[in-house]
Amino acid sequence: MRIDAALAWAVAELHEGESPAVDAKVLLSHVLDKPQVYLFTWPDKTLSVDAISQYKTLVAKRAQGIPVAYLTGSRDFWTLRLATSPHTLIPRPDTEVLVEQTLSCIASAEFALEVEDNKLAICDLGTGTGAIALALASELPTANITGVDLLHEAVQLATSNAALNSITNAQFKQSSWFDNLANEKFHVIVSNPPYIEISSPFLQQGDVRFEPASALTSGADGLDDIKHIIALAPAHLLEGGLLAFEHGFDQAKAVGDLLNAHGFVNVCTEKDYGGNDRVTYGYLPTTR
Repeated sequence: MRIDAALAWAVAELHEGESPAVDAKVLLSHVLDKPQVYLFTWPDKTLSVDAISQYKTLVAKRAQGIPVAYLTGSRDFWTLRLATSPHTLIPRPDTEVLVEQTLSCIASAEFALEVEDNKLAICDLGTGTGAIALALASELPTANITGVDLLHEAVQLATSNAALNSITNAQFKQSSWFDNLANEKFHVIVSNPPYIEISSPFLQQGDVRFEPASALTSGADGLDDIKHIIALAPAHLLEGGLLAFEHGFDQAKAVGDLLNAHGFVNVCTEKDYGGNDRVTYGYLPTTR
């Protein structure tokens, strides 16, 4: 079977999925250990029997709904290649908006903190694969990034992803939100916490069917964990510090109201690449 024929076959097999052509290319690139451009450069290349067998197995699993990132064991995020695991959420492009906005806030006039030698202290709550923490660490090499996660497996994965990307200014520890952070304080706290309603029909659709429910759902309105973080964050933020969340497309007002109710100022919401409200942030006021 040639490469072009294999891709055509896979697209037909995956026609009921959301992105059959993309999935077909990603899986074949993975099997061949080649970049996708190779598939277009050598469409008439004949695949080995072993490659065909591996490809058919992966396509069959994808047709059952298993996420591509779990089948290949990796996902690109920001400028990084991250290993993935069924213990953690799969990094998604919209989460890059949280990284972008955090970097923008740090560079803005509202972020009035005096930071010695640019040694920002940043905490990523619920770090999962380490995607947000490592993206920030890669852009802020003088900063000290701490990522925490409830699961030991996630901490191990994020730590290995740091090594995989040669990032040395990020560390990871096991903690249920702030529980194991003692009296640590940060200039910035970011989080992509669980924010889906526990009864949401979205949980029965697409890739999320295979992702850990504990990383997706948060009470009847999806806001239990966000409420918890906002209530405790002031004790772990330096004056003038930034607290930023990714949240559901219809939760911006609720998250903004919670931030305002707990004394945060300059609260603002930014949209994702699809035009949906996705990131809301605010600053801990200064007493000076």
